[in-house]
Amino acid sequence: MLRSRGLRLTAPRQLVLEAVYRLRHATPDQIHAEVAGKAAGVNITTVYRTLELLEELELITHAHLSHGAPTYHAVDEHQHAHLVCRGCGSVLELPSPVLDQLAGELAQSRGFRLDIGHVALFGLCRACGESKGAPC
Repeated sequence: MLRSRGLRLTAPRQLVLEAVYRLRHATPDQIHAEVAGKAAGVNITTVYRTLELLEELELITHAHLSHGAPTYHAVDEHQHAHLVCRGCGSVLELPSPVLDQLAGELAQSRGFRLDIGHVALFGLCRACGESKGAPC
């Protein structure tokens, strides 16, 4: 993909991409920490620029799963939304077919095309809901 656009697959680019795939849902700081463990010379600015490039190439995407930095994850054949627990912070993947009806209704009634990969639903996971005595 990079070569077809006249770009090189540098070691930092490869390390960032591998970190995103390995960590599954990670902030730029988490990705930097992972990469720095293998190549101390890769700084946070390089990580941000590489994430931006990889997203332009549609190899990765991001979602906002908290008030902080975006969370990056690999683009694969299985698009998904995110369930974010406000109790423990866990992130679960929600298969896109669960939101297909909503996406269809939004497209038909409002002409709005939902980007399911950027959807994050917040609540309590089963364990946190049970520990607080309330259903999830």
